[in-house]
Amino acid sequence: MPSPRLEVITPDNVLAACAIAVRPDQEGLVAPVARSLAEAYAQPAVAWPRLIVDGDRPVGFLMGFLDIQWGQDPADVRSGLWRLNIAADQQGRGYGRFAVAALADELRHRGADRMFVTWAPGTHGPERFYGRLGFRLTGERSGDQVVGELAL
Repeated sequence: MPSPRLEVITPDNVLAACAIAVRPDQEGLVAPVARSLAEAYAQPAVAWPRLIVDGDRPVGFLMGFLDIQWGQDPADVRSGLWRLNIAADQQGRGYGRFAVAALADELRHRGADRMFVTWAPGTHGPERFYGRLGFRLTGERSGDQVVGELAL
């Protein structure tokens, strides 16, 4: 039985990645994959984009951020989850949980002891999902989004 895995974005799978679409009620909460890939292209030193695949089926997209300076304090360098897009027809199957755990493993491997994520609060937002994974609100805001932290 296939199990999910992360794949590097390549010329062979970039169109499949761009075809990942979340539910209509989530479209205002997460940028489309094409925008994420453009941001990754523009910031290759900090972006860690991956296609989430189960067997031969693309089921989602994940992008981590690596070692960015947070706010004004040069000593406050953070890594975490930048984007998570799970295809509308694949939600509720554990792919999001898998992807966050895989990113946490990657960040641990790189020496991080904490992982961050931001999200827009709201009815259809991901706060309960991140809470179930162990993220706790830091009390900080990043623009109009709240900041969550997970100890690794």
